[in-house]
Amino acid sequence: MTGRKPTLLIIGGTGEALLLARAAEAELGDRLRVISSLAGRTRSPAKVGGEVRVGGFGGIQGLADYLRDTGVDFLIDASHPFSAQISHHACLAAAATATPRCVLARPPWHIQAGDRWHEAADMAAAAALVPSLGRRVFLSVGARSLEHFSGLRDSWFLVRLIDTPDDPLPLPQAKLITGRGPFDAASEHRILEQHRIELLVTRASGGAATEGKIDAARALGLPVILVRRPAPPPGETVETIAAALDWLARGLSR
Repeated sequence: MTGRKPTLLIIGGTGEALLLARAAEAELGDRLRVISSLAGRTRSPAKVGGEVRVGGFGGIQGLADYLRDTGVDFLIDASHPFSAQISHHACLAAAATATPRCVLARPPWHIQAGDRWHEAADMAAAAALVPSLGRRVFLSVGARSLEHFSGLRDSWFLVRLIDTPDDPLPLPQAKLITGRGPFDAASEHRILEQHRIELLVTRASGGAATEGKIDAARALGLPVILVRRPAPPPGETVETIAAALDWLARGLSR
């Protein structure tokens, strides 16, 4: 690392990654080059601290090549908990290049007394549960998962996405709303009441930014279908920005 700033690559696209990049730039920017990698799926990403690259890497080998060619000294995977493929690729590429790697993982949500939670192994299992739990559904699962619910012709869906998709929603009865988190419990409560929602279907992503809908469903006594989070790849894991910065600081001091 002598003669140049050490380089941090953040696998981003999440609110946590955004905050981490800003914090790393603010607290360690005089000692560290910060690069955030975005998949490019949203049209207007929020402003990120440090440098930004947009687009895929081309698989495990492509990411490994990028780590070598760019001279990446530290890799923090702050991708979405359901972005299992990029996390898997990051794990293997870091191992192949001996790049220190850490995962910034959202803390999971925890069930409370009175919650009506139903865990589903995957999206197909979640769709199978819907008819027995409610007809008016708040569906918060991401654009690429909507197709799993396309056969539910007796269900009405409220769908929230970051951007308006180019193609119509693949659902027989649906209304689209757009928005970027964080979402507080009060505003989520209003949305659920306004649209007479009877059931929430969401990924068990965890974290504070989207917990408002869980809190709102709890307050209204609504059932919730939670699609189980994929198991993360092995490696060091932290749950806070501060812990990620501590991991970086320890690496920089070696």
